Amino acid sequence: MKNQLFKLLAKINKHLLPSFSKKRLDMSKAKKWQLAIIGWRYFVTKNSL
Repeated sequence: MKNQLFKLLAKINKHLLPSFSKKRLDMSKAKKWQLAIIGWRYFVTKNSL
């Protein structure tokens, strides 16, 4: 059940949230909100696997 929820969240994230790796974002120059999105995407991806 938990795994299915995180897989659904991962699909939603993929379509709604921006991908900073495709934009070549420098992590040292990232803003706080960008780091928050990166952290959220990492958390969801880690739990969906």
